[in-house]
Amino acid sequence: MTDSAAAPTVLDVVNALDRRYPRDWAESWDRVGLVLGDFERPVRRILCVVDCVPETVDQALAVRADLIVAHHPLLLKPVSSIAPDTYKGRIIHRLIRNDVALYSAHTNADVANPGVSDALAARLGLRDLRPLVPASGAAAGEGRGIGRIGRLDEPMDLAEFAGFAVTRLPATAAGIRAAGDPSRLLRTIAVCGGAGDSFLADATRAGVDAYLCADLRHHPASEHLAEDGPALIDVAHWATERPWLDDVSDWLRGESGADVIVSDVDTDPWTVHARDVPEKKEPLL
Repeated sequence: MTDSAAAPTVLDVVNALDRRYPRDWAESWDRVGLVLGDFERPVRRILCVVDCVPETVDQALAVRADLIVAHHPLLLKPVSSIAPDTYKGRIIHRLIRNDVALYSAHTNADVANPGVSDALAARLGLRDLRPLVPASGAAAGEGRGIGRIGRLDEPMDLAEFAGFAVTRLPATAAGIRAAGDPSRLLRTIAVCGGAGDSFLADATRAGVDAYLCADLRHHPASEHLAEDGPALIDVAHWATERPWLDDVSDWLRGESGADVIVSDVDTDPWTVHARDVPEKKEPLL
């Protein structure tokens, strides 16, 4: 943003985000929109994050952001206190003291077109996208819905595609794992940003060759494969949603004129992979 340009206010940016990701597109249990912030405060710099956690708040303060746009809500579940000796209370007090606003676009950004899963599908080179689960209610129509189904330009087997995904998605300690016949040929892929095992049956009904998402659990995955469902690729939750930050940041730059920074702080809770732990050496006597 040039010095001569009038900075948008928090309210200006909130209204723009609400138009792109209407709040009534969110699931009934979700909590989206502005969490805190002064509507009249100018916004010259925005930080886009997957999670509002102490580490990304540190980053926001270091880069002097006026607004954090997060995917995951900070206050998804009710709290009875935001005292500064609580985890969320400490975050909220730091943001308020430093005049940093916080906004969340969660399931309303998941179903949007383009949305979270579009960005994930684009990273994997998928074409001819359509929703895995078409949206209903206020969000219905215009290609909106949960997840995306697309085709690969060239078929790959499962082992090859898993390796390809490693090169295209953000790296995490958890890495990427696949389930199914490694030689299974894949042409159509379903993806879902974030936790996706509740949509295993939808992937099967769609007739795709493989389904990529996060947070797959042992028993649902095992039973899915036993019923001849698509091959599975399990990715760290943060890694499936981080690509969306690039899309929303590009849009925010054009929409607001503000300086927009994308956070690459890995907020995945898993920080060590057993294969990465060095072999313990016997002490020298």
